[in-house]
Amino acid sequence: MELTENETAIFPKGEKASADYFTGTAWVNILVPKDETESYSIGNVVFEPGCRNNWHTHPAGQILLVTDGKGYYQEKGKPARLLAKGDVVKIPSDLEHWHGATRDNSLTHIAISNITKDGPVTWLQPVTDEEYNKVNDDQPNNL
Repeated sequence: MELTENETAIFPKGEKASADYFTGTAWVNILVPKDETESYSIGNVVFEPGCRNNWHTHPAGQILLVTDGKGYYQEKGKPARLLAKGDVVKIPSDLEHWHGATRDNSLTHIAISNITKDGPVTWLQPVTDEEYNKVNDDQPNNL
């Protein structure tokens, strides 16, 4: 008997992410909406192949724990970093960045977001197709 993706995943997919903040299809499962001190939240995010979020910042930083697939993390003005299962990304406060799946692979990560009076995230403009395609084209073919 073959298992479905939701049966093999660590956490279920959750709800479809807003097209206001993602290009392509992503799923967000909020695991901890806010801790008892209201200082952080934890969510599981699944990016389908080719999906990425907009450029954004976190007023108090964020940590990503990659649990499956392959994707990218890119800080504004720097080369993108290829992500794979087991990678950890520590994102400093107010640093403009984006993350998402490669063109041909899905990406799943746990996002631990610190919360301030301004909230956990400030959304900015979408990552353009040109920016995203350049990242994909710059990577080796043996992803």
